[in-house]
Amino acid sequence: MSRFSAITDNPHENRFNSKVGVLVTNLGSPDAATTQALRIYLREFLSDPRIVEIPRIIWMMILHGVILRIRPSRSAKAYQSIWTEQGSPLIDITKKQCHKLREYLKEQDHNDVEVVMAMRYGNPSIEAGLEELREKGITKIVVLPLYPQYSSATTGSTFDAVSRVLTKWRWVPELHFINGYHGNEKYIESLSNSVQEYLEHNPTPDKILFSYHGTPKKFLTNGDPYHCFCHLTTNAVVAKLGLDKDKVMTTFQSRFGREEWLKPYTDFTLKELAQSGTKHIAILSPAFSADCLETLEELEEENREYFIEAGGKRYDYIPALNDRDDHIEAFYDILKPHI
Repeated sequence: MSRFSAITDNPHENRFNSKVGVLVTNLGSPDAATTQALRIYLREFLSDPRIVEIPRIIWMMILHGVILRIRPSRSAKAYQSIWTEQGSPLIDITKKQCHKLREYLKEQDHNDVEVVMAMRYGNPSIEAGLEELREKGITKIVVLPLYPQYSSATTGSTFDAVSRVLTKWRWVPELHFINGYHGNEKYIESLSNSVQEYLEHNPTPDKILFSYHGTPKKFLTNGDPYHCFCHLTTNAVVAKLGLDKDKVMTTFQSRFGREEWLKPYTDFTLKELAQSGTKHIAILSPAFSADCLETLEELEEENREYFIEAGGKRYDYIPALNDRDDHIEAFYDILKPHI
């Protein structure tokens, strides 16, 4: 039996019709907010060598001997605090983004472009998404990972997953992989609009924090450009809105493990600001294209408590761009050269 698979039940002449498919991907979510579901999800996530760069034998012993025995139950409680009737907020929002992108593509006369959702970890998987596109007769695939700022741990890992699937296909389609869009004008415009709308309807905060998901510092020293792209994103919004640079900070959240990560840390910064007399902050997380555990539980709840308990008075979270119309327009602008 051949190691390469192919769709063989379509007339050959149909295989030469150019048809574009967009694979919209994000990080993923457990299937349920339960300990067992988290154990399955975390096993896949933390087994990725792009996520944890520790010698495999040593890390597998730690992962299966310690972490997967303790962390799933803790993570399940965190997920339970944000779970909705629709399930995972990240999955639900990504579905809405894909639906609105399909409709917008039709408005722009791209009626033949298929849009499929996939998650790097969990379901629906990258493989399932690619197979769905193949079954639809797609001959050109554009992969859009919803990570504005490239990182090896996110965008790079998505490329790995896509590549592994395509190595098993006999006919590899034309492939375009979007490796980031932190500098896209429409993305910056959407991000700026979200901040401007907040400022128009609320008192001016003492500080605005742009909190990005962190990575180990060694990623930066080994050449990962993520840290630089985060600062470029903040700077672009500050310039577009004419914000006071002294009132804006770039910080990093969501540390894991004991090694040093990108600094300044969001939680430490919030405590220090409150203790030094800052009373009102607004915070957003531009690295997340959809609200998820790291924004709804970590920023909205956990970090709010840090700030208030340290003496702060008002803490406002500016939501992720989610399925805003201008965010969908940014997706289209990113995809347009490839479709």
